[in-house]
Order: sequence, then structure tokens, then C-alpha cells
Amino acid sequence: MIETSTTHTQEVTASALPNDEPSGTSCQIVSSTRMSPCTIVIFGASGDLTFRKIIPALYTLFLNNGLPSPINIVGCSRTPFSSGEFREKLRLALETAGRNDLGRWPEFAANLYYSTLAYDSLPAYALLGDFLQNLARKTGTGKNYLFYLAVPPTLYEVIGNHLGTAGFSSENQSGGWVRIVVEKPFGRDLKTARQLDTILHRSFQEEQIFRIDHYLAKETVQNILMLRFANTIFEPIWNRSFIDYVGIVTSEQLGVENRAGYYEQSGVLRDMFQNHLMQLLALTAIEPPSHFEADLVQDEKVKIFRALKPLTEVPPKDNLILGQYSAGIIDGKPVPAYRDEPGVSPRSLTPTFAMMRLFIDNWRWRGVPFYLVSGKRLREKKTQIVVQFKKVPHSMFRNVIDENILANRLVLGIYPEERISLTFQTKSPGTRECLRPVMMDYRYYDDVQGPAVDAYAKVLQDCLVGDHMLFWRQDGIELSWSYLTPIISQCENCSDRETNLQFYQAGSLGPDAAQDWMRLIMQG
Repeated sequence: MIETSTTHTQEVTASALPNDEPSGTSCQIVSSTRMSPCTIVIFGASGDLTFRKIIPALYTLFLNNGLPSPINIVGCSRTPFSSGEFREKLRLALETAGRNDLGRWPEFAANLYYSTLAYDSLPAYALLGDFLQNLARKTGTGKNYLFYLAVPPTLYEVIGNHLGTAGFSSENQSGGWVRIVVEKPFGRDLKTARQLDTILHRSFQEEQIFRIDHYLAKETVQNILMLRFANTIFEPIWNRSFIDYVGIVTSEQLGVENRAGYYEQSGVLRDMFQNHLMQLLALTAIEPPSHFEADLVQDEKVKIFRALKPLTEVPPKDNLILGQYSAGIIDGKPVPAYRDEPGVSPRSLTPTFAMMRLFIDNWRWRGVPFYLVSGKRLREKKTQIVVQFKKVPHSMFRNVIDENILANRLVLGIYPEERISLTFQTKSPGTRECLRPVMMDYRYYDDVQGPAVDAYAKVLQDCLVGDHMLFWRQDGIELSWSYLTPIISQCENCSDRETNLQFYQAGSLGPDAAQDWMRLIMQG
């Protein structure tokens, strides 16, 4: 009896060439020698983002010789600290987070300073300017400044305007470079995104603005372009003739946590789709740019956003599933329903899950569905891109084995592991003629030694060298909002909004209507 085996997948490990292999490895290394001395000013320095992400990322860069020398890192917030207290609180936060590489912390901490600042007080910015100038003269960092706005978006306007009025934003006036970093959300619809852009441009030029989406700095995300355009085995088949569908999923086990005030106003479409998922979609689908340069890559992303087929041409419910988590079990522990979370309305209609099927109306992708999925309180935390290839057009084995031969499948894992895996068919050893799926698997960090450079470290380093490759450009933001705003408006203003919201048990794969597709795109 001749069979097709589909129950087990043998794994074949693919490893990188050794680091000393000159014939196969091409690298461009960013080191401290390529960066100018500067001062990083973090607004919101007493907040969670600074303690959990920004300072750990800067410390990792320091350990990897990835920061300029000399450098000043100045924290600013309303909370009164001395520089010594600031350093100690940061060290304790790293220690609590389980960092065991703090042997060089005193050396790094010598670059840390703190200045109390009332964000809405213009005279306070004059005092900050004096503090920064005296510090620059003392340490020799010059007139290069990176301003990181680790604050709620409601403070972008007041801080941006005061920086401009106080003379911080003008590169001609400072005699060095000046850059400003802002975090998502970039507005909550097209109108507010444009308002935010106007606010930022009152004081800063476009090339000075860095809009962070840390997903873009994940190794697998960066490698999408490398995988496609540096390997002739992929790009010729990266189109509608060979690809059946593409799935992009980012699922979370966590609930709304302490963000109910924000999440009630945003929901999953504003929180995840406009930024993270749209960027992953663009990188997966873009045409090859003529050169690997920031503006040229951004231009190709913009073309994808322009080519998105409007979801409002058909009833949104035909291509959109919305859900909200109810009570359930996560990792063996009971968790409350979204409506029972602190700060959430007991009659809330805010979606915590969305699955969207969209199409790109261009030559390469015509007719290929892209499934974008994000949700909270799901069975596992996972982010990945699945490229499902079509089945073989003609089975020469149909008279001797089952005709249902599994198609090839490429999975780009982003979390929990950054990896690439490719599934294909081989013959099982032995006298029986059996096909079995085999997985070729490559994990990014298997051969890496030393402290791993995470996504925040990568984007911060790119800010320091002035590289916009992994950041949003304003036209891309506006086009993504142009696509999503009508969908969100229809969903929020329709008369049957409550009946369209499907409840799913926490710890599951989402609403019943989405579970079949979730099983497909969560595999791998």
C-alpha cells in the first residue's frame, strides 16, 4: 500500500555559515566609529517605556559597542529625581527584569543624567537648554540632539512646540543634527493623523522626524526583503501564480492590562492594524526597489497601500470578523472577560480580536487573499507570516498515492522565535512509497554570541545614524489610515454593531467563525 503521511513533519536544521566564512557572508556593521557624539534626551523618563524598553536597549547597544562616544543620556519628566536616584532606579529595574550582565553598568551609568521638567512650562525648556549646553561642554558631545518622546501622544504638541520655540529644533541654529522620535499611535484616524503631522512639522522637518514601529526592527521582519530579493529561488514564485494565500498574525495572551482608558478608545484595529500589521503586509508584498535605500523602499510600500482594494466595496462583515474576549483560562489560571476588566464599560462593544481578508489590486497579487489577524487573550502569544503556496497543478502520483499532497509552506516566525521554516515533500526511507512533509528550519540566534540586540536597540541605533529605513513616512501613515478609517467608521456606526461582535473564550483561537483560518495560519 502506497501512502501519503501527513501526521508528522521531520525537521531539517538549516544553519548559517560560520562567521569566518568570507565567501558567503556580506555584512555592513554599524559601530560607534560611524556615529557622531550626541545627547539623547528622553521625555517621559520616569515612565514604563523608559524603564522596560529604552534604557535596556541603550545598555545593550553599549555592551555591543553600538553607541557613540562620548554620549549623554538625559532623562526628563515631572517626577523630581536626582541623577543618582535616576541611575539607581534604572539599575534596579534591569536587575528585577532578570538582566545578569550588569558588570559594566557603572561604566554605562556614568553617561546618565536627569533633569526635572514641567512639559507645559516654556521657561523650563530654557533651563533644560542651559543644562544640556553645560553638559555638552563638560563631556564633549557637541550639538547633536536626539529627543525621544516616551510620553502619551496628547503631549506631542506641547513638547514639540516648546522645543521649537526654545530653539532646540533648528539644526542651523544648533550647528549639529537634531532628531525627534515619536511612538505610535500616529493618530486615531486619517484626520487626527494629519493633525499630528501638522503639529510635528511646526518645529521639525520631515527628515528630522522618526516615527517608531518597533516591529520593523525584528530580525525576521528586516530579513523579509533579504529573503525575497537576495535569493533567486523565492522572488520568481512570489506572486499570484504560485501563492495561494498569505497569513499575517500577531496573537497575544495578555488582556487589556492597565491600558483600558486607551484601549476603549482604540480597539484592535487602531491599536495593531494601522501600524504593525500594515507594515508587515507592505514588506511581504512590495515590488523590488532599485536600490536598498530608505526613500526607495518607502516608495514601494506606499504603492502597496495605494493598491489595497477598498473593503467598503462589499459589506465589511464579508471580509472582517470582530470579536471580544469573555472569561476563560490562560496557562491554567482563570482570567476575566474584557467587560470585567478595570476601567472597561460593562456594555463595551470594543473589539479585542479582528481577522481581515484584504486584496491588493496589482499585477503581482491580483486575487490572492491576505489574512491579517490580531487578538488579545488568545491561546498563545505568537507573531508570524505564513506564505502558503499552491498545490502542484498535476499529480503524477495520483494512481499510486493519495492525490492530496500537502503544498509547500513558508513561515517567517517573529515571536516567540525569530526563524524561517520551509515545508516540502520527500519520500520516506524504506520499501514503501510514502511521502512525508519535511521542515527546513533556521533560527536566527542559534549561532549568535554575546548580548542579543533587540528591536528597540536596532531602531535607536538607526535614529543615531539618521537611517529612516525602519520607520514610518507620513504618506504611508495617511494611506494606511485612508484604507482603515472607512472600515472603522462603518463598524462603529452601523446599526447592528452589537450583533456583529462575536465573543470568544479567553485561551481559545478566537471567535468560532475565525477558528478554521486561525488553525491554518498559527501552524509552524
